[in-house]
Amino acid sequence: MTLTTTGTPEAPASDLGFLLHKHPERAQRFDTAHGTAHVFYPEAGVERCSVALLLELDPVALVRRGKRKGRGKAPDASLAQYVNDRPYAASSLFTVALGTVFKTAMHGDCKARPELAGRALPLRIELPAVPANGDPDLVERLFAPLGWTVTAEPVALDPAFPEWGDSRYVRLVLEGEQVLAEALRHLYVLLPVLDGTKHYWASADEVDKLLRAGEGWLPAHPEQAYITRRYLSYRFSLTREAMERLELLRLAESDDTGAEHIDNAVEDGTEEAAEDGGTENEAAEGSGMESEAREGSGMENEAAEPARPVTLASRRRAAIVEALRAANATRVLDLGCGEGTLVRELLKDTRFTHVLGMDVSQRALQIAARRLRVDRMPERQAARLTLVQGSLAYTDPRLAGYDAAVLSEVIEHVDPPRLATLAYTVFGAARPATVVVTTPNAEYNVRWETLPAGHVRHHDHRFEWDRAQFGRWAEEVAAAYGYTVAYAPVGDEDPEVGPPTQLARFTRTDTIASVTDTTTKEGAAA
Repeated sequence: MTLTTTGTPEAPASDLGFLLHKHPERAQRFDTAHGTAHVFYPEAGVERCSVALLLELDPVALVRRGKRKGRGKAPDASLAQYVNDRPYAASSLFTVALGTVFKTAMHGDCKARPELAGRALPLRIELPAVPANGDPDLVERLFAPLGWTVTAEPVALDPAFPEWGDSRYVRLVLEGEQVLAEALRHLYVLLPVLDGTKHYWASADEVDKLLRAGEGWLPAHPEQAYITRRYLSYRFSLTREAMERLELLRLAESDDTGAEHIDNAVEDGTEEAAEDGGTENEAAEGSGMESEAREGSGMENEAAEPARPVTLASRRRAAIVEALRAANATRVLDLGCGEGTLVRELLKDTRFTHVLGMDVSQRALQIAARRLRVDRMPERQAARLTLVQGSLAYTDPRLAGYDAAVLSEVIEHVDPPRLATLAYTVFGAARPATVVVTTPNAEYNVRWETLPAGHVRHHDHRFEWDRAQFGRWAEEVAAAYGYTVAYAPVGDEDPEVGPPTQLARFTRTDTIASVTDTTTKEGAAA
């Protein structure tokens, strides 16, 4: 492989040596498990600098260490251990050498000239033989989305016999303005993908290596699934883990936050409680002040045996279900479904023919699946349920075609500048006939004895609105997207500060007449 860049007197091309940590005036060699890697500079000047990486394989070491791994692994293919393409084509052997020789450069470290590390350079990378399964278009699909201009010329089986056709290899040339570390990581991942056969067993740590090398480009790559499967040697468990983590990274980027923050949206202890069959008043209800709300605490009748107190969360779910029934909804979205308590409530009612629960946290969805016993759910019941990972920070075609959507205790977890995006995703793009939104009433916080003054009910709440603020937001959203809105209290209403939770039911204006007609006909039939 040769890597070439150009420069000017102000930014000489020979600065490439600082980035690669390899002096242009020296030829160096590095031992690898299967041979020797050589690094040298065919040219190193102010205007142009080229570095070459040559991997010289030891065929005997390849056979001894390979133990029938990679190409030629079939028991009856002993000759293929000695007659194969490994010494001549860019394979996983080459990328291991690439990662070993240019490890520091691949990490983007440059102590001598730190200002160079993040600078995009005009790069040209040439590889004389790259396996491509006889499909030059595949090379284009893998590298072009990353900003490369791709030239993939098929290599003839034998130029002396053109009738034999082309081989499975291409001569690859990549050109583009790229940060050197990112360019090396592109090669580190995509060359083994094109090769399709690694010389070593794909173990669990391959997922970490893929995500490290793919940071910044793999989550948004249009061929992400293909790259992941091929890099992990089609191992299903590893591929599934990698895809889940990549989706989490993509959602974190869209939310402009850390992946750890998104996937820790579940309180500590919730997962254990779910596995132990925790009660609704414990992990299932979440944490914060809502869990402490015991509406009608049983003190009204001290002489009688105190009934189990009804939590605010239970009353909130009941109010939501009642609002959905009043809207004649059958297909329902639970957006921000968390650990699945509302989903479970909806599945109890057969009038709801399908429920889609969506949450940004994969950990929360896993808890929901265990709590709902999805693995033991009857087939007919399972057909009514879909659990998906997703974010309300962008539109999602999976949310279209539903009668109603629920945002239960969701909006207060969103930064105020992003509420407009959430509103468009739900009201503008998905456009269900009914949207039910619940959120804490900040005025009621003075009634919580355990809540310090000026604090919100949950550490992740970005705000808590009073009734006037919630009403202004709801009216603005309704007017912008063609909905009407009605309000209802949830929980015992205090004459001074109102209810602990406020609920808004949005109805799309073009559906009001049809709902009224249906209700009238049902009343006449009764």
